[in-house]
Amino acid sequence: MLNKKETGKRILTKTGLLLVAVIISFSAFAKKDKLEKAGWKLGIQSYSFHKFTFTEAVDKTNELGLKYIEVYYGQKLGGDMEGTMDFRMDKETQKKVLKYAKSKNVKIIASGVIICKDEAEWKQLFEFADAMGIEIITCEPEYKHLKYVDELANKYKIDVAIHNHPKPSNYWNPDMFMEAVDGLSSRIGACADVGHWARMGLDPVKCLQKISGRVKSLHYKDIMGEKPGVSERHDVIWGTGSLDMEGMLSELKKQNFKGVFSIEYEYNWDNSVPDIKKCVSYFNEVAIK
Repeated sequence: MLNKKETGKRILTKTGLLLVAVIISFSAFAKKDKLEKAGWKLGIQSYSFHKFTFTEAVDKTNELGLKYIEVYYGQKLGGDMEGTMDFRMDKETQKKVLKYAKSKNVKIIASGVIICKDEAEWKQLFEFADAMGIEIITCEPEYKHLKYVDELANKYKIDVAIHNHPKPSNYWNPDMFMEAVDGLSSRIGACADVGHWARMGLDPVKCLQKISGRVKSLHYKDIMGEKPGVSERHDVIWGTGSLDMEGMLSELKKQNFKGVFSIEYEYNWDNSVPDIKKCVSYFNEVAIK
């Protein structure tokens, strides 16, 4: 049985530990709040969890302390919902999807990457995005559809972020992107996949400079450096790879960028949450500078 002195010490120790936890929690919240006020929104691309259902991806997003998710089409919905994430889903399923995300304090802020086959599909996609409160459509339109996509973007007041898959994508090089969007409205911009640029032998910082004023969102990541005999430059925990993470953030600040950083962590598929937590911590520490 503890005496009064020992009991007092234990109470003080527990109180001290609780106070430290509160201070750490408040500090993390303050950093996130400052970034949000600056217009920098950190979220996740659900493809990071493509081995899981949409509901599981939302659960993991909540576990990471993130409020935003960019959904990809084709992911099984899970829970009590049949089918997959699809811009053709019926209204009832749309309501269920939104209700589940809201229950976890997660907003579906973007969707993609998608290529529609014709104008009818593009219109259906924008109608879906409008109904779901999606703010950004991540896509790689065929050149012939760009003007129509621009019209829809302005009609529905939804931004379009053109993504840069590697060759033979029409937009793998920022020069090609800028030429393609010349003359289009400010609703049309880029989803800068910095990892794909690096894998194509391009400098992501210089690429961001070339598309200054057009950046709507990013598939943000760090990747391993080149190694003899290793062809895959897979994703790594931010700050431990070959990309100039601070340089990219500094360039975006210069551009007064306001938008979404979608974490797209394409490695350690079955248990990526611990790695992604480290990426989130790195971002909050470095970005606040």
